[in-house]
Amino acid sequence: MLNIDLNQLTLLDGAMGTMLQQAGVPMGKVPEELNVTHPDTIIGIHRAYIESGAQIIYANTFSANRYKLSHSQYTVEDLVSAGIANAKKAAEGSSALVALDIGPIGEMLQPNGNLTFEEAYDIFQEMLLAGEKSGADLVVFETMTDLLEMKAGVLAAKENTSLPVFCTMTFERNGRTFTGVTIPSMAVTLEGLGADAIGINCSLGPGEILPLAKELCEWTSLPVIVKANAGLPNLNSNTYDILPEEFSRLMEEYLKLGVSVIGGCCGTTPEYIKAIRSRLLGKSPSKRTFTSKSVLCSANQAVVVDGVRIVGERINPTGKKRFKEALLNQNIGYILSQGLEQVSAGAAILDVNVGLPEIDEEAMMVRVVKELQSVLDTPLQIDSSHASVLEKALRIYNGKALVNSVNGEEAVLHTILPIVKKYGAAVIGLTLDEKGIPITAAPYWPYLR
Repeated sequence: MLNIDLNQLTLLDGAMGTMLQQAGVPMGKVPEELNVTHPDTIIGIHRAYIESGAQIIYANTFSANRYKLSHSQYTVEDLVSAGIANAKKAAEGSSALVALDIGPIGEMLQPNGNLTFEEAYDIFQEMLLAGEKSGADLVVFETMTDLLEMKAGVLAAKENTSLPVFCTMTFERNGRTFTGVTIPSMAVTLEGLGADAIGINCSLGPGEILPLAKELCEWTSLPVIVKANAGLPNLNSNTYDILPEEFSRLMEEYLKLGVSVIGGCCGTTPEYIKAIRSRLLGKSPSKRTFTSKSVLCSANQAVVVDGVRIVGERINPTGKKRFKEALLNQNIGYILSQGLEQVSAGAAILDVNVGLPEIDEEAMMVRVVKELQSVLDTPLQIDSSHASVLEKALRIYNGKALVNSVNGEEAVLHTILPIVKKYGAAVIGLTLDEKGIPITAAPYWPYLR
């Protein structure tokens, strides 16, 4: 638990890299090595942000994962523990909280790269265990472009630590990340996974992020974070084109949207945080009115279920001889063709059922879900009578899936609903009362909230 109200104005720190450049220290390939070689410099930067008003500071651990440290003389635990210790030292005598800062691994996950979901999870787990052991107050996953990579991190945090979780992704002007993730998909997926606050950081300045933050506020009930860049960099002078006073004026607009957690990213310094604090001190974020929606999504497409939606049911062996043969022969091409044809015919959601006694249903379900998501943006409906199959699929699903179907039998509800809750999925097959609560699942409703 954080001893801070995230629905009230909460100030984060600014950039670390900008300050290290100004300090003139040798950056090297892994700036996190400075946690050991130049601790006084790191402590001084953290302290300057705290003195400027930052209530949460990000430890210098952004790239301290084993993939990026493969040629370093230091281990993940060396640099994470030193980074947290430096931030804690700077925060002595203040109420500032220290975040374990985790950025992208540096290798894309499949199907965009070679890294598997399980490998990404393990890399994040190593950082998280070291961070909590060292006394971090929370974890921040930031500057992410791949929703599946973010999901691996959030699950690693939830399953291995008790740390609150902040998540921010980096969007381009078109409202999508580099890998095509949309704001609605990010919002509903991360809220379903149990993130404590979500938002946007890096890439753009405060003026460009503003409409994106407005959209985000319409898709989540969680506290919203914004850490904008100080405009565009001047490559000749290593400065940015938005000065502290203008930056703080632009950031004031975010309070009107109800954004409550504010800081700076590339190009910002303690002067920027001080300017924000001076301008916004005593002001409160506008109260947000969030209307809950029934949403399914892939990473790149959200489907609001507010009326009839066509579900393609042909990825299912029941009564389909050729499909059974495709499963037995592991003919993934045929299975993908069924998905592509149904989407072309107007399906908004695809049901995926690969249940056949002669095959390993868990392995096949995982493979089919991965392959379908590599060629289609359409949200999927995971269909199996086995809890283990559902969990395997939901774990690696990139987005918010639908589970089909859950009957009212007590044993089934007790087994399936916790899985649905854990992975932030939706479920069909239940009778709801006028408040949307499953009548047959009343004792299990906490699983679904």
